[in-house]
Amino acid sequence: MNRNLILGGFLSALVLLAALTSFVWTPFDQAAMNIPDKLQSPNALHWFGTDHFGRDMFSMIMVGARTSIAVALLAVGIGMMLGIPLGLAAAARRGTWADELIMRSNDLVFAFPSLVIAILITAVFGPGAVNAIIAIGIFNIPVFARVTRGAALSLWEREFIMAARVAGKGAARISAEHILPNLANLLIVQGTIQFSLGILAEAGLSYVGLGAQPPVPSWGRMLADAQTMVSFAPHMALIPGMAIILTVLGLNLMGDGLRDWLDPRLREKRP
Repeated sequence: MNRNLILGGFLSALVLLAALTSFVWTPFDQAAMNIPDKLQSPNALHWFGTDHFGRDMFSMIMVGARTSIAVALLAVGIGMMLGIPLGLAAAARRGTWADELIMRSNDLVFAFPSLVIAILITAVFGPGAVNAIIAIGIFNIPVFARVTRGAALSLWEREFIMAARVAGKGAARISAEHILPNLANLLIVQGTIQFSLGILAEAGLSYVGLGAQPPVPSWGRMLADAQTMVSFAPHMALIPGMAIILTVLGLNLMGDGLRDWLDPRLREKRP
């Protein structure tokens, strides 16, 4: 078994377990303030210490994992549900006005980073997790459209696609029955990568106040709260920062391992 897949799967499973466990149990109420216990370093009672309001940081990290996973997962889902059909349609209509329209629209979305899109959405609807999902999801659409189109173009030249054409199948049916199944492995790996980027994007949006709003914990907002207290309470920044790093690292390693596992040609090239 690929080492990257094992390590990445372990780290990702650890974060997922923490998020799922937070639905039924946390050591303390993540929103409960206890000012006399504020800014405690990690100890036997508060494993990750407490923040400037005396809240238990281990409990906040657990619930924050739930927030990050939910936002990133839904955003990737939006990107896949809209981007993959657009990519398939562009490949099926290669060189036509439909292909040009889809790809130039993707270029337009790429011109605006997710943070800029989030600011635009927030200016109209206000900050919140839902708007963060929409902003990150919109940015994921052209990613999946480009990946799908690029891979599908090579498949359209294969013999089995020509045979399907001779059998009288239309472009939409060929895309659904023959092209998409052969792209599944690639799209799974790309989805894993985009999921890790979604975690980063959610943390970034929360850091600037555009993501999940209080009292819902968020790793990015925990970092924002800690930025003026690093000198005398470094654990407030180190712990959510390490949570983000380990989660993204785990997902990237898992994506790399999946790519090798699902494509034997790449696995054989590994030393």
